[in-house]
Amino acid sequence: MSVATNSDAEFAYGSGHIDPLKAKSPGLIYDMEEADYVSFLCGQGYSNKNLQLITGDNTTCTASNNATVYDLNYPAFTLSGSSGASISRVFHRTVTNVGSASSTYKAAVVAHQGLSIQVQPSTLSFKSVGEKQSFTVTVTASVADAVLSGSLVWDDGEYKVRSPVVAYAA
Repeated sequence: MSVATNSDAEFAYGSGHIDPLKAKSPGLIYDMEEADYVSFLCGQGYSNKNLQLITGDNTTCTASNNATVYDLNYPAFTLSGSSGASISRVFHRTVTNVGSASSTYKAAVVAHQGLSIQVQPSTLSFKSVGEKQSFTVTVTASVADAVLSGSLVWDDGEYKVRSPVVAYAA
């Protein structure tokens, strides 16, 4: 499956075909550290005892480390709502440049009817490898009984970093 032939099948093909040679040099990566996963588990209601079983240390949940699934720095954006409702969510993401030292990525968005995707800033300029840049993606959707899908592609002319965007009725 591909975005060209199955534009509404994000759940079936995810971010696209994997090219092992390109996977070695992706251009941008969405980093996550152990603390990010701990915050997510705390936000999901894990007890300190269960959290410590997972981490193998004395990590505990606090008021400051209760994240939602929307807070995970994943290269995908998914939201759900009641059928017939309009839903909106702001996603915060950070990418790390692992491509060319000096590069500028421009955001390109594909959004089908009923789905709005806005990216701020719409351009990320890097001066070095390892540099991090943050951006927000605001997704608004009017969901019926169908899955609405689209994508965000960061493109610098050499690399295309694609992230699926999906909204659906739960």
